[in-house]
Amino acid sequence: MSTKAKKSGDKAGTAPGTSGEAHPGAGGETHQVAGGDVATLTTAQGAPVADDQNTLRYGPRGPALMEDFHFREKIFHFDHERIPERVVHARGYGAHGYFELTDSLQDVTRADIFQRVGERTPAFVRFSTVAGAKGSFDLARDVRGFAVKFYTQEGNWDLVGNNIPVFFIQDAIKFPDMVHAVKPAPDRDFPQAQSAHDNFWDFVSLTPESFHMIMWVMSDRAIPRSFRFMEGFGVHTFRFLDARNRSTFVKFHWKPKMRLQSVVWNEAVKINGADPDFHRRDLWDAITSGDFPEWELGVQLFDDAFAEKFAFDVLDPTKLIPEEEIPVRIVGRLVLDRVVDNFFAETEQVAFCTQNVPPGIDFSNDPLLQGRNFSYLDTQVKRLGSPNFTHIPINAPKCPMAHFQQDGHMAMRNPIGRANYEPNSWGAAGGPREDPIRGFRSFAAEEIGPKVRLRPESFADHYSQARQFVISQTPIERKHIGDAITFELSKVERPEIRARVVSHLRHVDEDLARTVANGLGLKLPEPAKAARPVIADLPPSDALSIVRNGPDSFAGRKFGILLTDGADAALFDALVTAAETENAVYAIVAPKIGGVTLSDGRAVAAQQKIDGGPSVLFDAVAVIASPDGAALLAGDAAARDFVTDAFAHCKFIGYTPEANALFARAGLADDLDDACILLETADDVEDFVASCRALRFWDRESKVDLDAGA
Repeated sequence: MSTKAKKSGDKAGTAPGTSGEAHPGAGGETHQVAGGDVATLTTAQGAPVADDQNTLRYGPRGPALMEDFHFREKIFHFDHERIPERVVHARGYGAHGYFELTDSLQDVTRADIFQRVGERTPAFVRFSTVAGAKGSFDLARDVRGFAVKFYTQEGNWDLVGNNIPVFFIQDAIKFPDMVHAVKPAPDRDFPQAQSAHDNFWDFVSLTPESFHMIMWVMSDRAIPRSFRFMEGFGVHTFRFLDARNRSTFVKFHWKPKMRLQSVVWNEAVKINGADPDFHRRDLWDAITSGDFPEWELGVQLFDDAFAEKFAFDVLDPTKLIPEEEIPVRIVGRLVLDRVVDNFFAETEQVAFCTQNVPPGIDFSNDPLLQGRNFSYLDTQVKRLGSPNFTHIPINAPKCPMAHFQQDGHMAMRNPIGRANYEPNSWGAAGGPREDPIRGFRSFAAEEIGPKVRLRPESFADHYSQARQFVISQTPIERKHIGDAITFELSKVERPEIRARVVSHLRHVDEDLARTVANGLGLKLPEPAKAARPVIADLPPSDALSIVRNGPDSFAGRKFGILLTDGADAALFDALVTAAETENAVYAIVAPKIGGVTLSDGRAVAAQQKIDGGPSVLFDAVAVIASPDGAALLAGDAAARDFVTDAFAHCKFIGYTPEANALFARAGLADDLDDACILLETADDVEDFVASCRALRFWDRESKVDLDAGA
């Protein structure tokens, strides 16, 4: 029997189950049933709820229905939980730029933005964390929002994506539950911006569809080096429509020009203490220095024939399409070249809505996307105080607008003249009219099936792609996933939750499950019941690994140069020249913020005092010291931390012979390896800078950080 689940013919309805117990639905989702001491779930109006796992839709794979009052009430209330902060994506940072088309897509879409090669479309991008509040830190282990507003000639297009191509849940009705679980517990209001607690893992352990996303969030993807080294994804399957209304499915990808890079967990924790605005500062510094961040926009295009033969349902937002099966076609580039004039007016007031698409782009029946389209408008009205939030400059289209919407709180424009309705008989003075040629048209999909709350059976495979993600990682990346899950579960107080998570991991990867169980001192539990057999022979995908897609130069990254008085001026000059040749950035760290005097008598100002500029803020470090300066550093705890942290985080370290005194006092003298490069001549400096092009010296990690299961 094929392991590919059916995409049609699912049985309508949900089995009632036994009172007080849990049972799986058709798509493998968990239904917990009232009975005994367990109360019946109701709406806010008191109506009992039969199914809290699925929105009402037309057929198991059909579109969501507006009459679903339970979903409407649930998402409406969730959208209004924060005043005025965003419920999720509260901490964000934005910048202006442009999108330039490099490859026309007029063969598959009539969307104006994809017609003319070389044309630039204004854009605004907001990056964000998801779980934390506005005052949280940048380096939380979290999904990152990657939302782009294109001001096209036929209206705004909001591509509201993440830096991870899949999501935790399959149906939008579960979004409030998922966010409630990961947010601070309501009785104690902590932990902030962290998923390492009972509520989150309890929810995940009862929601097996989450395990593909969990692999991504527990990987280094969730602690990116900066926004500039981060991919973006539209997550959902959308449609392109051409001039004849013919449909092509599409998935959107953002590929960073500087490729991929993350930090390690111990480093992330220390960055949050040293500079909680690390990602914000990095983006600001890059743009204001003229080193404009850039991404390529790519698309995966496919038709109904591929959708039918693909091993998974293309409407399932917990699944991706490997690039080996459908290559990403690069069609344009996004350049960020201007910071905001006012953070509140632009970054804080920008309003993204997934429903904002121009003619030529349309939606699929992805149930998470359908719910997002329904939800975002509520969110923006509540947060910005009025349905007229499109009058705020950052949200206003840059193309002509004409409609009959009027009045309301903070209305900045209203219809002119007598007519504020249509049809009317006032001729040209009567205002705008519909345009059947240029206007937006939906794809004329033919839907069949009953009106049901039902998860499609084709959504029921929860582990196969999670397994594919894990086996696609390099050994060091797999180690980090095991370390992360073990760390997170070590913060979970209830042993049965830890065991339940590990029971799911056994379907993902036995070695991973064993590592986590050993790290927790837990007896390996029986595997969880799987709704569908795991497809164990899915091939690895190199595109899923950060290490395999890391930078090929040090351009855009940052050296930390620890200097002392009397440091060798020639070596310092050689390092600065090499860094500038590499298009890298450097910062001087010194015992005093006033700087140092080099061996040739020159004064060099410092950007950081040693106790305010730890090595976690840099991608690679160099120590250029005089004998007296090295002795001074050796007696300073912050200076010792500078080198011990750089070593522990597998960074490349350049050093002059005098710095051995610091290494000896820091306990590293006998541990220096091939990534610790002695700097005595200009040639040594060039070799050091060339070595730094690699992400890290991962061979060191086994010596400085035990595996979670050890």
